[in-house]
Amino acid sequence: MVVAGARDPALREDMEVGMEAQAGACSGGPARSRRILAALVAASLMTMGCQGMADTRQGPTTADGARIDNTVADWPLTFVQHDFGAYCYSTYGCRVLYNGFDHTGDPEDVLQLSSASLGDRYPGNFYAGYIGVMNFPEPAQVTWRSADGVRHEASVDIGEIFHDQLILHDVPRENIREGVSILSPEIILEVNDRTINVYMRGRIPTKSLRTPGNPYSDFRNDLVLAWSRTY
Repeated sequence: MVVAGARDPALREDMEVGMEAQAGACSGGPARSRRILAALVAASLMTMGCQGMADTRQGPTTADGARIDNTVADWPLTFVQHDFGAYCYSTYGCRVLYNGFDHTGDPEDVLQLSSASLGDRYPGNFYAGYIGVMNFPEPAQVTWRSADGVRHEASVDIGEIFHDQLILHDVPRENIREGVSILSPEIILEVNDRTINVYMRGRIPTKSLRTPGNPYSDFRNDLVLAWSRTY
C-alpha cells in the first residue's frame, strides 16, 4: 500500500513506529507497545506545546494578519483598530454618522443637556461602545444645531487626526509593564454647542498603582484631547 506523503523520511518513520506499536499491541507484546505509544504521545504533546507558544507570542491579528495589540517592546505604541463613541451637549438634532452608523440620533426639537450640568462626572463619563472599527473609515459626518438654533455641518476626518496611528497617553515608557498586551484605544467625538472635540483614551498597564494598596489600579486610561474646532 502506498500512503500519500510516505516519501518524507520523518513522516515515514512516524508511520513505521505507529504500525510497529499497533503490531506489538496485536501480537501480545504489551511492554514494547506501551513504550512506543508513550513516545508517540510525548512527541505529540511537545509539538502541540510548541504550536501554542507560537500562537501566544504572535498575539491577536486582523483578517489581513496585522497585530491589533502592542506591548511596551513595540514602542511607540500604535493601533490598527479602535472603538468609537459620540456625545452631544447643548445641541438640537445632533447626528454623528461614522462607519455607516448613526451614533446619536437626537430629536430635532429637544435641547440636549449641557456638559456643565454633569459636574465632576464630565468628561469622565465618556466611553466608546461601538467596538472593533478598523483604521480608518470615511470621515465622520456631523450635523446639528447649536444652543442658539444655528444649523451646522462638519466632516471630521478621524484618519487624518490620527494619521500616525499612535496611541495617545500620558504614561512614561519606564512605567509601562513589560509583556502585557495593550489593545485598541477608544476614540470619542464630542459635539458641545458650537465646538467639536475628538479625544483618545487608551488603557495602559503600569508598574505603579494609581491607588496605593489597590491591585486593580495597575493601569492608566487618561482621556487625551487630540483635536478641537469651534464653528
